[in-house]
Amino acid sequence: MNTYKEFVNNNDTIIIRDAREDDIPHLCEIYKYYTENTAISFECAAPDEEEFLSRMKRIKQFYPYLTAELNGQVIGYAYAAPFVGRKAYEHSCELTIYLDRDHLKYGCGKLLYNTLEEILSQMGIINMYACIGSTENEDEYLTNNSPEFHEYMGFRQVGFFGKCGRKFGRWYDMIWMEKLIGKHIDNCSEPISYNEL
Repeated sequence: MNTYKEFVNNNDTIIIRDAREDDIPHLCEIYKYYTENTAISFECAAPDEEEFLSRMKRIKQFYPYLTAELNGQVIGYAYAAPFVGRKAYEHSCELTIYLDRDHLKYGCGKLLYNTLEEILSQMGIINMYACIGSTENEDEYLTNNSPEFHEYMGFRQVGFFGKCGRKFGRWYDMIWMEKLIGKHIDNCSEPISYNEL
């Protein structure tokens, strides 16, 4: 298991590390809140632990899947996954991040994304994408905090799909945001898997 960063601030220790199978109950609980109570995820039913583990294993075959721990407690996770999934897109990936709703101001999102970016750059990934729920009129289910966070992290909006998702009886938009972390050259090598690093 790789441990990438450790930060101590005001007697709090934050560790970014590879996700493990025994993290699944914590990760499921974090994600369950967003599926059942928000339009941040357009998934309408939370996956059970078996399905969550299956998804994690599939992602970890090639991409990094990280967790953030605060004083030993898992408070967030982030991972990369295929963008579209066709060969021509192999230098691109899609990012996903979820943080425990009670630990949103600890800087873990920034730490997780910075670590992911470092790893993905070493793998040979050039384009990072995020698919994000968005709304013109914020409500109790969706704010625009996620687009603002991604903009802060250096992403820019490159796509807009109006009212393409319906949840809680309301229509929501979806945007794509992009960040380039490498140079587009004609003779670039194929990306290597996270497991090969």
